[in-house]
Amino acid sequence: MIKITDSISLHEDEIKEHFIRSSGPGGQNVNKVETAVQLRFDAGNCPTLTKAVFSRLKKISGYRMTAAGLIIITANRFRSQLRNREDALERLINLIRQAAIPPKNRRATKPSRSSKAKRVETKKKRGAQKKQRQKKISFD
Repeated sequence: MIKITDSISLHEDEIKEHFIRSSGPGGQNVNKVETAVQLRFDAGNCPTLTKAVFSRLKKISGYRMTAAGLIIITANRFRSQLRNREDALERLINLIRQAAIPPKNRRATKPSRSSKAKRVETKKKRGAQKKQRQKKISFD
């Protein structure tokens, strides 16, 4: 079991890993060894994810989630397969942790009377200052 939060934990069977050849650092090793990891997680059918968490996860994951609710994370940052596996799993855990935090409700507020008065006063001062800069033209 992979514990993400107090209420969310994933079973190892829910995560599928597929190894592919990696581009990037590694020299000739790149052409021989499959060090990159493509992690697949079916978030749409995960029993521990609530609908609210799933909808936030869908928003956060963006292009990484397919229309069927499958999250695909490709990790090829490191030269070793083990470090890439850990990196991909850590990225998935961070995504789900972010989605598990419910957003704070915004309460609409109105500006106070003093802040409104202050704003109008500064506008008047700025206008008066600009008026003083104008050239006085007389048509006499």
